[in-house]
Amino acid sequence: MSEIPATPTAPSTEVDGRLVFMAAVACGVIVANLYYAQPLVDLIARDLALSPVAASSVVSLTQIGYGVGLILLAPLVDLVEARRLIAITLAAAVLTLAAAALAPSAALFFLAAFAIGVTSTAAQMLLPVVGGAAPAAVRGRVVGTVMSGLLFGILLSRPVASVLADYAGWRAVFGLSALLMALLAPVVFAMLPKRSATGGLGYGAFIASMGTLLKRHRVLRRRAAYQAAMFATFSLFWTAVPMRLAEGYGWSHSLIGLFALAGAAGALVAPWAGRLADSGRTYAGTLAALAMSSASFAVAGFDGWFGGVAALLFGAVVVDMGVQINMILGQRAIYGLDEAARGRINGLYVAILFFGGAAGSAMVSPLMQTFGWPGVAAAGTLLPLVALAFAAGDDGRD
Repeated sequence: MSEIPATPTAPSTEVDGRLVFMAAVACGVIVANLYYAQPLVDLIARDLALSPVAASSVVSLTQIGYGVGLILLAPLVDLVEARRLIAITLAAAVLTLAAAALAPSAALFFLAAFAIGVTSTAAQMLLPVVGGAAPAAVRGRVVGTVMSGLLFGILLSRPVASVLADYAGWRAVFGLSALLMALLAPVVFAMLPKRSATGGLGYGAFIASMGTLLKRHRVLRRRAAYQAAMFATFSLFWTAVPMRLAEGYGWSHSLIGLFALAGAAGALVAPWAGRLADSGRTYAGTLAALAMSSASFAVAGFDGWFGGVAALLFGAVVVDMGVQINMILGQRAIYGLDEAARGRINGLYVAILFFGGAAGSAMVSPLMQTFGWPGVAAAGTLLPLVALAFAAGDDGRD
């Protein structure tokens, strides 16, 4: 009797919805710690007797701490047991946020601000663990959902901090976040699946291996470069637009804060972007995301000729959508490169795009002073076009 051929097993699409939801909320709450200080700089400076130059470094120190953590701390999910590492990092975040809330001097607050940045990389530990644990067939959708939570955290952090500070003072913002981290740590530990640690490498060799990974994986280099250009565009837009609204339209701080919420629409596209990646349309989606961000910044740049604030609003929504789509397409691609190195690969990817964002922010002042808003818009239009030229010349391999 001849054997009946076995029916091929369909790829698993089962995913723990509670875990994905928890990760989305947790990433949003954690990453918000990076942005609470931005609208509070004046209040912090007044209370701690900071000079204008010193006050401007408050946000920079947090961002520098985050960059350091992305390279030296977040990748450790590949080396040690992830649940324990994330829980310890969140416990450290409780202490750093409490230190910021209680800081009696500028020196202690600066130290706490740097440490807040380092411990906020817990979000970039969660993302590769949860995204990597998802079946390949639905990994893009899972990454998209978690990323939507992270983006909401970024966008809501500033208005939440502003409102809370008006009622309870700036110290209450950091105190409340410390409480949230304390509540979050045991939930994350309980819900995350236990993940075997790779081990076998010393810390120095482990960190050095990241250079080898970057050299080995062409997809990682290209996706990180595309997103660095996009994040530079994102930072250009959101650093310069408040100046444009204040100087060009006379808007108050409160109105500008409400305008910033328009960017939340970009988070709504995240799950769809994940499904796009799962369907094998990463190449086409990348070209579309780069093109739409460039075109929307160009439209915003002509606000003085037509559209006014509506042109800026269009730019806010579509720039954010393009950046979000490209981010998720990139993460979906890199998470499939090396299962044992997802933490390091994700750390490299986010660190590279983060430095792109820092470069974008640094460009704003010289561009505004020399060329005004049209110069910023021209740079924001050009950056995605450069990335688009490289992506279009690619062979479609993510």
